[in-house]
Amino acid sequence: MAKILFVLTGADHWTLADGSKHPTGFWAEEAAAPYQVFKQAGHEITVATPGGVEPPLDRGSLDPSFNGGQEGADQVAATLAGFSELRRPLKLEDVDLADYDAVFYPGGHGPMEDLAVNADSGRLLTLALESGKPLGVVCHAPAALLAARNEDGSSPFAGYRLTGFSNAEEAQAGFADKAKWLLQDRLVALGTDYQEGEPWAPKVVVDRNLITGQNPASAAPLATELLKHLS
Repeated sequence: MAKILFVLTGADHWTLADGSKHPTGFWAEEAAAPYQVFKQAGHEITVATPGGVEPPLDRGSLDPSFNGGQEGADQVAATLAGFSELRRPLKLEDVDLADYDAVFYPGGHGPMEDLAVNADSGRLLTLALESGKPLGVVCHAPAALLAARNEDGSSPFAGYRLTGFSNAEEAQAGFADKAKWLLQDRLVALGTDYQEGEPWAPKVVVDRNLITGQNPASAAPLATELLKHLS
């Protein structure tokens, strides 16, 4: 049995370019689908958030239109209801990577607000990458990579092949012209080798121990791929 650390946003809003606060949090499918994959494989899950706050759910992510209909939405909601670890998160600043065998970051717009500028998360990501332990990051969660820095100020993720929520997807979601910045642009600016797939289709990119997914549909395939990397 492996111990897998889920790092989730603690932000319940995303500040847009005009200063307005869009209600958000973590995206349901991106936490629920990997949770099921890992639990069914017999692994232990621990949740951590900035300050140890209970991670807020983006309520919109339970809309049937995002879950293949009402039945799918109900299944995701039921999984989250049973995801008891969400109700007792650790403080991210107190996490010791040595206690875990893998790290996974679900997305949602929340990470664009807090994890993108969270130094504790940045240090954890840097250490996880260096450790060789499987590191899974999906959809908007690669925003957290922006806070990771080497001692010389460069990004430890520079040169890595990866993916994340694309500009095309953000445009189709209606936020490209409202956001302060776009994730794909920032990942490219870090010096990463950003890989773009078709909007909304599953896409998982593996480079060494880094496993990234482009969008919500990539969450379950990413989790399955991460399991292959657990020693």
